[in-house]
Amino acid sequence: MKLPIRKYGDPILRTKGKRIEAVDDDIRALAEDMLETMHAANGIGLAAQQVGRALQLTVLDVSPVEDRPSTLTLNGKPIAELAEAMPLVLLNPELRLGAETDLGSEGCLSFPEITADIERAISVEVEAETLEGEKVRIEASGLLSRALQHEVDHLNGILFIDRMSSASKVSHSSRLKRLQKETARL
Repeated sequence: MKLPIRKYGDPILRTKGKRIEAVDDDIRALAEDMLETMHAANGIGLAAQQVGRALQLTVLDVSPVEDRPSTLTLNGKPIAELAEAMPLVLLNPELRLGAETDLGSEGCLSFPEITADIERAISVEVEAETLEGEKVRIEASGLLSRALQHEVDHLNGILFIDRMSSASKVSHSSRLKRLQKETARL
């Protein structure tokens, strides 16, 4: 079932997600609904907060994006065809950032029509759990690294505008204010 995506100004976007201790039918259904919602919105990542649930759950699928390559190593095994490992459903992810950073364009389903260059680590390591209760270790670079950082930020109540340069914030300020007002009216 497609879920409504919460927009900037909704307080749940600033809420740190609760750790998921056990996977039940509710969590499985939520993950499935999040995947459907993300794909329908042409997104590459979606955090539980963005659909109104303050949980440590995110879904990602960067396979449709061909012009921004990614690398993925899953539990020590390099994945040659990214689409084979997608989508990812991650519970309770913990992130370790690589030392090198770069600027890259980002958008967010909770901020329609707003993009900005955000500085992120080029590579990351993530430890998380799957819906099957298995521990998974991911090493990623490229767009997948950026998407993982963006989504883990969401799970901790951090929004991509918090990582924008001052100049970007100023240039987007009127749109951000408008979005907050629209959200407040709902």
